Order: sequence, then structure tokens, then C-alpha cells
Amino acid sequence: MSDQIKFIVDNLNKEPFRKNYNLITFDSLEPMQLLQVLNDVLAEIDPKQVVDIREEMPEQTAKRMLSLLGILKYRPPGNATDMSTFRQGLVIGSKPVIYPVLHWLLQRTNELKKRAYLARFLIKLEVPSEFLQDETVADTNKQYEELMEAFKTLHKECEQLKTSGFSTAEIRRDISAMEEEKDQLVKRVERLKKRVETVQNHQRMLKIARQLRVEKEREEFLAQQKQEQKNQLFHAVQRLQRVQNQLKSMRHAAADAKPESLMKRLEEEIKFNSYMVTEKFPKELENKKKELHFLQKVVSEPAMGHSDLLELESKINEINAQVNQLIEKKMMRNEPIEGKLSLYRQQASIISRKKEAKAEELQEAKEKLASLEREASVKTNQTRELDGAEVLKGDEFKRYVSKLRSKSTVFKKKHQIIAEFKAEFGLLQRTEELLKQRHENVQHQLQTIEEKKGISGYSYTQEELERVSALKSEVDEMKGRTLGDMSEMVKKLNSLVSEKKSALAPVIKELRQLRQKCQELTQECDEKKSQYDSCAAGLESNRSKLEQEVRGLREECLQEESKYHYTNCMIKNLEVQLRRATDEMKAYVSSDQQEKRKAVREQYTKNIAEQENLGKKLREKQKAIRESHGPNMKQAKMWRDFEQLMECKKQCFLKQQSQTSIGQKNLLGTNFSCFEETFI
Repeated sequence: MSDQIKFIVDNLNKEPFRKNYNLITFDSLEPMQLLQVLNDVLAEIDPKQVVDIREEMPEQTAKRMLSLLGILKYRPPGNATDMSTFRQGLVIGSKPVIYPVLHWLLQRTNELKKRAYLARFLIKLEVPSEFLQDETVADTNKQYEELMEAFKTLHKECEQLKTSGFSTAEIRRDISAMEEEKDQLVKRVERLKKRVETVQNHQRMLKIARQLRVEKEREEFLAQQKQEQKNQLFHAVQRLQRVQNQLKSMRHAAADAKPESLMKRLEEEIKFNSYMVTEKFPKELENKKKELHFLQKVVSEPAMGHSDLLELESKINEINAQVNQLIEKKMMRNEPIEGKLSLYRQQASIISRKKEAKAEELQEAKEKLASLEREASVKTNQTRELDGAEVLKGDEFKRYVSKLRSKSTVFKKKHQIIAEFKAEFGLLQRTEELLKQRHENVQHQLQTIEEKKGISGYSYTQEELERVSALKSEVDEMKGRTLGDMSEMVKKLNSLVSEKKSALAPVIKELRQLRQKCQELTQECDEKKSQYDSCAAGLESNRSKLEQEVRGLREECLQEESKYHYTNCMIKNLEVQLRRATDEMKAYVSSDQQEKRKAVREQYTKNIAEQENLGKKLREKQKAIRESHGPNMKQAKMWRDFEQLMECKKQCFLKQQSQTSIGQKNLLGTNFSCFEETFI
């Protein structure tokens, strides 16, 4: 309680309250003053609570505070009877009631401010159903609910923006930086315009540059179209390969397999697909729906504080304890039939789990097979794109190796030639360096001559003009080449598309025929499937009847076995008890004293006598202690009084001794002064 009061006083002395209390002044507050402090804290959380309670009726004050505490989800300790005492204590300003409320409010002020702010807009007004029959009232209520939902979404977006890390200062800095960049770009454009205006034929050059930009954009668009067409062609080739693989597999299955094997394979696929559709997928869908419902429920609920989480954890612990108690009660019952059924249930659950695991493994294997097939098709397509041919096998690979050997010999010769060229290149590079040095010397001499003649820079300007003219001619040639290349590329693409269409035409015809065959096979499969289902249903009904009979006989057998074991155990227990009784009778009847001592009756009588003797001794000891208790207590009191008396004497002696020493010192001082006077 003292820690609680200290926490309240520390927080009330801080901003925004600044009460300047200490523990004594706060504890000495009157009930009306304590209620005013509570009202000030509530007003800090909700500004509507700013009221002077001296000008308000006590019932209205209690009602207002209780309504706000209910909105803030404050739960007073105790049950329903304590709730009535809590209300009375809030009306009269009782300290045991108000101190916990202040402690709870000051612990989570920011969180409660947010909750009070949201409560103003999210607490729904309940309109009676008879008023909702009016159209205007119903429309107004509907608009009210829509506005409430809009407020929820806007508040969530606002909170997300607050926690997302964006700040207005950063955005303003970015905007200012972008404006500065814009101004710099405008200035650069103006400078470039001024430079271009001085050049001859600048309008014509701008027009050519604009056309160049348009052609570049068109080139990018055509390149994008080319890439899209390549992707479409790649997908078409992949589809063709898949269809060809399916065709090969179907032909191989039709050539090698028998109708029985085909039916067996189809039956396995049908079983697997029916299991996936009827058992696995519905369970997964139900789990996902439950998870979605739970998440929606969590999202719709208001934000929870630390106290709410603690309450939920306590409830969870209580429910877990109840569940454990119920499990223990069920285990204590130990019904035999339930035990047998639990075994079968465990076996069934194990089998179902194994079935689910195998189905998942089969699904993963199918997905892995499909991914490997896709990778294989991609690799084959890559090899075709790189080499223009399929993967080599057998004799073709041997011929390819022989070609590589011949090419390796040619490569060695070419490599030798390249080495010779490199040596010549080194010589030429050295000669180039020497010529450059000579050229620099000549240029230096030419510059000195031009400076002497007064025409410095003439040779440099002449070289620059020649270089610019050469660059202009190169740009014109590049423009012509790019336009020609683009037209040739478009022609090639059109020719490739037409070739691919002509190549895919016979394949599409074969695919149509295969589709017809596939439809016929599916019809036959459906007929066989119906026959199989009817036969399987009859066999399943017979099997279920037999299983029921076997189950009943097994239960009867288990019941009889349990009865047999129970009777055997009872017989053994009775035999043991009978044997012990006969041994006891023999020992009790026999004339031998040692045998009689071994009897249980004799041992118990002996123990009883020993305990009775011990009890007598303890009672005598207790009686002696009671008789001597009074004199012993008096003697102890006398010793304590004597000790106090001696302590007082000791203190008196010490005081007297100190006083005598001080008097002797004063006497010596007076004698010495008298002696000095006489001497003088």
C-alpha cells in the first residue's frame, strides 16, 4: 500500500498535474479533496470531465465517474457484493477505493487517453426497433454506422502512417530538394538554349535530335515487342513439348500396358484425387476459414493492454486446469469398454495421420516431378537456342567429339598465329610511342613558331574542325545503319512468325485428333468407373457387415478375458489371505513362546503397552512442569529486576566519578591563581 501511495504522489507531482504533494499531505486529504484529485486525473484523460465536484451532486459525480471507468474497462477487485461497496466508497471518497483507481489510471495514462478518444466515436447508440421503422431514422442510423466504419478505417490508416516511419519534416526536405533540382534543370535548359541559338541551323539540328529521340523510343518499343514475341514463342514451344510428352507417354502406355494395368492406374489416381477432394482439401479449407474468422475477430476487437493480456492468461490457465482435472477424472474411471475404444481410436488416428503424410509426400513428389520436367525442358530449349540443335546421343556425340578434335588442332594453329600477331603488336606499339614523342616535339616547335609569327592556336583549331566533321559523318552513317537494321529486324521477325505458324499447323491438327481420342477414352473411363463404383459399393457393404460382426465378437472375447483375469486375481488374493489367517492361528495356538511372539496379535499388544507407558511418563513430566512454572517465572523476574538495579548503580557511579574529577580541576585552578596574587 505504501508503494502504491508513493507511485501516486510521484506522478501527481509531475506534469501536467504539478500538485506538490508529499506522503503526509496526500494521506491527510479529505474525501472531497481526494475525489477532486481523481476528477482531475480523469479530466486529463477525457477533457469532458473538467468539473468542480463542489458544484455537482454526489450521485451525478459517482454516475459520471462510473460510466467513464466502464468505458476505460476498469475492473474493481471482488465480486458483486464488492461492486456495491465500490460504488458507495466512490460516492463518499473512501481511500481504499480511490487509491487503486488512481494507481491504475496513472500507470496507463497514454493508453487510456487513446481509449477515451475512440470511445467518443465508437460507442454505438442503441436505437429502439420501433423508431427504426421510420425511414428517416433508419437512413440516419445507417449513415451513422457507415461514418463509424469510415472512422475506424481512417484511424487505422493514421496509426499505420504514424508507425511507418514517414515524417512531415522528411517529406518537406524531399520537396525542397526536388524544387531546387527543378530550378537547376530549368537554368541548365536556358543556358543550353542560349548556346544553341548561337549555332547555325540550330532549328534543323533540334528537329533531327527530336527525330532521333522518337526513333530511339520506337526502337525501345520494338525491342519490347520482340521480347514479348520471344516469350510467347517460348511458352508456345513449352506447350508443344508438354503436349508431345503427353502424347509419347500415352502412346507408350497404350503400347506396353494392358487394360488391367491401365484400369488399376486410373483407379489409383481416382482414389488419390477423391481422397484429396473429399478429405484433405475440405479439412484445410475449414482450418483456413477458422483461422480467417479468428484473425477477423482479433482485428475487430479494440487494442488490448498489458492488464487485459494478464487476465486472458489467467483465464487460459484456469481452463487448462479444468481440462486436466476432467482428464484425470476420466482416467480414474478406467472403464474397460472406453479403454478398448480408445485403442481403436488411437489406431484409427495413427492410420489417418499416416494416410495424410503419404498423400502429402505423393503431392510433393508430383510437384517435384513437374518442376524437374520443366527444368529439363528449359535446359533443352537453352541448348537449342545456343547450338540450334537437340542434345546429342550415341554416334552423333562421337562425331561431335571428332569435330571438336579437328577444331582443337585448328585452334592451336590459330593460337600460334595470334602469338605472332601479339609480338608484332608489341613492336608496332613501341614504334607508335616513338612517333608520338616525335609528334609532340614537332607540335612544340610548331607552337613556338606560331607564337613568333602571332598566329598561336591555328593548328589546334584546324584539327578540331577536322575532328568535328569526321564525327558528323560518322553520326550520319550510324543513322542510316540503324534505320536499315530496324527494317531488316522487322522483316526477320515477320518471317520467323510465319515460319513458326506454318511449323505449328500440323502439330495443331494432330492435337485435335488426340483431343477427340482423349474424349473417347474419358467416356470409356467414366463407364468403367460407374461399374467399378457399383461393385465396390456392394463389396464395401459386405465388408462393413463382417467387420461389425468381428468387432462384436472381439468385444465379447475381451469382456470374457477381463472377467477371467479378474476372477483369477480375486482367487489369488483370497488364497493369500487364507494362508495368512492359518499361519496366525497356528502361531496363536502353538505352545512355543517364540512362535507366539511372531504372531501379529502379540506384536500389536506389545506396541500398545509400550505406547501407554510412554504416555504415562509424558503426563508425569507435564504435571511437574506445570507445578514448577509459577516459581520459575517469579525467579526469572527477580533476576531481571536485579540486573536493572545493578545497571542503574553502575551509571550512578560513573556520573559521580566524572563530577569529582571536574571539582578537583576547579580547586587546583583557584589555588594557583591565589598563589600568583600573593607572589605579585
